[in-house]
Parts: sequence; C-alpha cells; structure tokens
Amino acid sequence: MNTEPAPPHADIVDVPGNPRPHGAQAIWFKSARDRRLRACVCPALPGVSPRGTVIVSPGRTEFIEKYFEVARDLQKRSFAVLILDWPGQGLSERLLSNARKGHIDNFETFMNALARGLDRLGEQLPRPYVSLSHSMGGAISLAAILEKKVEVAAAAFCAPMWGIRTPIRGMRYLVWAMRVMGRGKTFAQRDHKPETFERNLVTHDRRRWEIHDALIRAQPDLGLGPVTWGWLGAAIDIMDAFVRDERLRTLDIPVFVASAERERIVENDRHDRVVALLPDVEHITVAGAYHEILMETDERRAVFWKGFDRLLERAGI
Repeated sequence: MNTEPAPPHADIVDVPGNPRPHGAQAIWFKSARDRRLRACVCPALPGVSPRGTVIVSPGRTEFIEKYFEVARDLQKRSFAVLILDWPGQGLSERLLSNARKGHIDNFETFMNALARGLDRLGEQLPRPYVSLSHSMGGAISLAAILEKKVEVAAAAFCAPMWGIRTPIRGMRYLVWAMRVMGRGKTFAQRDHKPETFERNLVTHDRRRWEIHDALIRAQPDLGLGPVTWGWLGAAIDIMDAFVRDERLRTLDIPVFVASAERERIVENDRHDRVVALLPDVEHITVAGAYHEILMETDERRAVFWKGFDRLLERAGI
C-alpha cells in the first residue's frame, strides 16, 4: 500500500469525552495532485464477522475526529469504518496559502480524493461498502456514485448539500462575475469570530457542540473559515446538475435520505426533487432537528439510526 508518513503534528487529535473508535488508525496518502491527505481506518470490533465497511463523508469544515462517535456507533453494528479529511479540510493539506479559506476548484477534486483513498486503503476494508455522508459530503458521494468512481451497496444521506440556502437572488450570476474578475480565491463571506453554542445553527446538543469546539481549540489547524467564490461556483455547478441528472432514475442501490426539520443551511426542497428521481429510496424528516442530525440530541440521532438500519435491511447487509 502506497501511503505517506505522518506529518510532525499528532496524526489524531484527542480531547476528553471523545474516545477514539476501537483500533482507529490515521493513514496519510497522496492525492493525484500530490497533496497530502489524511484518512482514518477503524476496523470492526474484535470477535465479530464484519458486515462490510461504511465510508463516512463529512461535510464542509468537518474533520475525522468529529465523527468518532458515529464510527463507534457503526462498529457496534459490526462494520469497519473509513473517514476522510477532504482536500483543504481537517489535517489534510490546504489548497491556498491562507488556510482559513474554504476553497475548491472543482468538486471533481473531492471525488478523486475519495476514489484514491479507497484505492490505497481497499486491502484493509471489508466489503461490501456502504456510503454515509453529511451535507457537502452528500454532494461529493452522490456525484462519485453516479460517476462510478466508487461502488457501494447502499447509500445514506444526512442533510445532504443538494442545494444551499442563500439570501441573495441571482447567486449564480454573482458568483460567475466574481470568478471572471479573478476573485475566485477570495472570501465570499466575512471571516467572523467562532460562533457560540447559543447562536449555532447546527445542533441542539451542547455536549456534542462542545466536543467539536474543544477539538479545534486543541488543534487550531482543524478549523476552517468561510468559503471562497470559487467554492461557491463549484458547489452551484454540482448541485444544479443533480436535479436534471437522468442517471438518478436508474441508480440500482437502496438509498436513505434524512432531512432536518429546522434546516437553515441546505435546501430541503432540493432533497424532495432529487428523491423524486430515485427508484429505491426512503426519505424522512427528523422532527426538530438542526442541520447536523448526527451531532444532534440522542432522540433525534436515534431517528436517523433507525432509518439507517432499515436501509441495511433493504440492502440485505
């Protein structure tokens, strides 16, 4: 396996209340563009026959350690787990000299990183593969599945980013203009100070929010600021393509989609439009939930996990 040695800082960030999944191992590999990327492989628990591997695709600004609880939940279901830090996020190599900028040239860069990680780490990952993605990860994973860059037996989407909410009309044209003027690598929003729990839009669960905050305080390199105009343009391109992609009608795997009732970040209407094209799908709305359903309160997380278990049953896994 062609992997890279770890960089000088710790390869996994530990904070109280966020124990590592059993056997968690950080592995470094190179992208097609020679960028250093971080992945985490968590084997199935000892003494069980693995049901397969769940590929966890985090959202924008997120990182491996934030999904340790999710990985532990999956190990309890007898799965191995793979989690990626996307290019430009977590401890993977950043794409611009200003590491705060949330930038990407094209979502193909994300998809290729996912495919390359699976190619490099596949010998450690039992089959079949199941995709579990959140927010931006939901755009990456759906596109990668449609492009056949990854092959999975089932796919779960948690508040997927198939459309984003914006107060600006004609956002596509504004983004186009900014890119034409050479401002693709500049912030599209002000780089505000970190939000407080009381003002957050992603979870009602203080403990889980504080773990995320503690991780960034322990290793500030995990943090990420607002998006660039380039990221917005790439996101709009991929999201607009979904609602007219005829390949969705022939997707031959079971799909589960969970929307958050109190969503403030992505467009739930886009979930409805994509789901309407899928032949084998269950779509639920988690009552009272903010955007990060998997980081929500126990009762809201439980709603998602029941749907995920139904997905596995439908897939015969």
